[in-house]
Amino acid sequence: MIHRTASLAILVLLCTAGTGLGQPTDSAESGKSSHAVRPLVTFVELGSVKCIPCRQMQPIMAAVEKKYGSQIAIVFHDVWKPDQRHFAEKYHIRVIPTQVFLDSEGKEFFRHEGFFPEGEIDRLLQKRGLKAGG
Repeated sequence: MIHRTASLAILVLLCTAGTGLGQPTDSAESGKSSHAVRPLVTFVELGSVKCIPCRQMQPIMAAVEKKYGSQIAIVFHDVWKPDQRHFAEKYHIRVIPTQVFLDSEGKEFFRHEGFFPEGEIDRLLQKRGLKAGG
């Protein structure tokens, strides 16, 4: 189960879709571990709840989270919010949405700019060894 954080709680409240995406406390993104088990992949979505293509990604992120379970951690940063703008700099993004995929050690292995269809995300994740329904 993916733990929720305050920044994701804000996203859920602002989203009319109410996807339930969570941010793990054991984030490969931070490189710190509070658990022995880490997700194989951390999917970082950098966007805004006010951006149309970003909003179109929300149900896809929810579907990916449901499909891959504990194998993946989904993290969303609304880079148009003052308290989250620093993530745009951290990941050197040029456009939103941008998806950054991190391995279990927190190292980036793939990046995509713009809307990213679920089927393409599935192919990427399955190449990394994730199994649907897991």
